Amino acid sequence: MSKSTLCLWYDGTAEDAAQFYAANFPSTTVGAINRAPADNPSTQEGAVLVVEMTLLGMPAILLNGGSTFKHSEAFSIQIHTDNQAETDRLWNAIVGNGGTESRCSWCKDKWGVSWQIVPRALSRWMADPDPAARKRVFEAMMAMGKIDIAAIEAARAG
Repeated sequence: MSKSTLCLWYDGTAEDAAQFYAANFPSTTVGAINRAPADNPSTQEGAVLVVEMTLLGMPAILLNGGSTFKHSEAFSIQIHTDNQAETDRLWNAIVGNGGTESRCSWCKDKWGVSWQIVPRALSRWMADPDPAARKRVFEAMMAMGKIDIAAIEAARAG
């Protein structure tokens, strides 16, 4: 058993979010769906209270905690991709299903959770030993929403 579990807060839509994540993200499965044993401030008796799952290989719970707290960009989940097709698929799954685009690999799903879809190549090139190449990679990334690996590679090459 892991010593840590990611907990994400939802306003009555935890089960929908869990099903979406399981259908679109690698190493993601829905486990137990726990229902409220009694009425409480955020759920009625018998309503979904907590969804236990594995999210991108991490233990997670999605909690229907009510409308008190909202997701913000101060927290995001990074998904490292191996190629442009995987980058496009994940980005399009999030943005194309009610999410929103942002900058520099960031997007937000329809529940407000922030994601970073980061090609592994970008991470490698951001650590290039050549400071001029790193700068070109960074500047190219800053002008993008979804990362275009070929354009980043071209910027790196100068």
